[in-house]
Parts: sequence; C-alpha cells; structure tokens
Amino acid sequence: MPLGLEDKKRIVAEVNAAAGDAMSAVLADYRGVTVEEMTALRRNARENRVYLRVVRNSLLKRAVEDTEFACIQEALTGPTILAFSQEDPGSAARVLKDFAGDHDNFEIKALSIGGRLLAPGDIDVLARMPTLDQARSMLMSVMLAPVTRLARTAREVPGRLARTLAAVRDRKQAA
Repeated sequence: MPLGLEDKKRIVAEVNAAAGDAMSAVLADYRGVTVEEMTALRRNARENRVYLRVVRNSLLKRAVEDTEFACIQEALTGPTILAFSQEDPGSAARVLKDFAGDHDNFEIKALSIGGRLLAPGDIDVLARMPTLDQARSMLMSVMLAPVTRLARTAREVPGRLARTLAAVRDRKQAA
C-alpha cells in the first residue's frame, strides 16, 4: 500500500527529530533477514535505547538533510535500516554489530558520528566506545589515582619510621 503525502511528511519529521537527538547513526542492508529476526533486533534496540527504523531512502535523504547526519546520504542505496544512538555514541553500533555477527546476510553499510561518514569496517571502533557510566567510572578512577597515591605515601612514612625504630631497638637489645 503506497504512502500518502501526510504519512511521508510524518515519517520525515519523526526521523528528523530522532536525528536531532542522536549521537551517532548506523546504516545496514537487511536483505534476507526474517520477520522473527527483525523483531528480535527491534526488541534489542529498544532495550538499549536505540532508535531503529526501516525508511525509504528518498524519505531518509530528506529527513537528514539539515542535520549532522547529512553525510549518510551517499550511502543510501538498496534496502536500508537506520539506527540512531540516543544515550551513548556506541549503542547503535553495538546492537547492529552483534546482530550482524549472528546473521551473515545482514551487512553494515555506513556509520556516522560527529558529522563524519565512516566506513563499515570502523564499526568496531564505534562499538567499543564506552557507555556514559563506563566513561564516568574511568574519569573517576583517573581523578582518584593521585589522591590515593598521596594517601598511601603519607601513611607509609610513619610506618617506615616505626619499623626503623623497632629495628634499632632490637639491635640494641641484642647487643
């Protein structure tokens, strides 16, 4: 059933709004994926707060026209499924990379972050990006390291002094 003009406008507006909030985008060719597999992919995407949508290429070109994801327009050929990362930059890449690993006919076409179009082979780089919580914990460990080292050093000085005095006492008692 063909889409009416109002439906097309609604889809373009929805994808454009999602692109405005997104941190990264991943495009894939979904030919050969069954309905059950696609349903599982959508469920996994929802759980990971990834916007996932099958969109006609012509509508997707219009939707991302004035966004930082305009660079993906050149990769829009054939059937395309679009994934936008909403919470952290690597979530869409992780979801689609895991799915592509289990399904040989699912192929990553392109990805974009920060207004740059990346090759499909760079999905590992994007998928390995830490989540927000992981980045915070890494930052906190870096911030706490000098303080922890200072506390250990300050605690070690009196301990060394006590051990030195005990060694001198033991030597005098032995002599």
